[in-house]
Amino acid sequence: MQHISLLADLGNTTIKFRPATPDRLLGKTHAAPTRKPDQWADAARRALGSVPPHEAAREPGAAFPRPLLLAAASVVPGSVEHLRAVARILETPCRLVPGELPLDIENQYARPDEVGADRLTVAYAARRLSDASRLIVLDFGTATTFDCVRDNAYLGGLICPGVRSSIRSFTEDTAQLPRPSLEVDPTGLHIGISTMDSLNQGVVFGFAAMAEGLIRRLETALGGPALVLATGGYARHIAPVCPAITDVRPDLVLEGLRLALPE
Repeated sequence: MQHISLLADLGNTTIKFRPATPDRLLGKTHAAPTRKPDQWADAARRALGSVPPHEAAREPGAAFPRPLLLAAASVVPGSVEHLRAVARILETPCRLVPGELPLDIENQYARPDEVGADRLTVAYAARRLSDASRLIVLDFGTATTFDCVRDNAYLGGLICPGVRSSIRSFTEDTAQLPRPSLEVDPTGLHIGISTMDSLNQGVVFGFAAMAEGLIRRLETALGGPALVLATGGYARHIAPVCPAITDVRPDLVLEGLRLALPE
């Protein structure tokens, strides 16, 4: 029977919890709104409770296994104390990447401490999960970020507007535009024949075109073709119409945290 850790991806919009061992993710991901830390502990318990009893050691009568560690990546510094409070409730230590839980990747940012923990963690995950010498990771989250890795070095990248913020800006600032569903025909773009159709295609194919153009320019800067991984909540909408993306890894931050766990 194995002991487990609990991973936490604390983003601007959502915090996601997932149990894991150093070898694999376990159970299911459970999330809570970042702005509602009073819901975090319940989401953490539900994530731990999703691990089948035969996969993790737990005390007799316990509803969920007690984790050895709460490993977290946070882009919301003001919320870290709420995360540590969850760890205290679970009676386990809390370690944040990269300061308290090191990532084995060289950080070549001009000011290394300016890199968001999520960006460094997905770069580390991509490096560990791929043998390619050149890597680009796209995170379609609150912002759209491009992170570049060559050999075992994190080089930096790009930060662009996010899908969510773009949708919100024109649906809130224009009276007659509905919120797009992001449903498109993946076989290709066509001329929109309704407002919803035009919005869906404009957002999905617009971000795909931005991604493809920037990937090509980043590959030039990297010195050759790169393996391109996409992650983040909107990747499933954009990647199918962006041929430059090699693969979608929806839990890349969590994978990076898993790979950083002590053996």
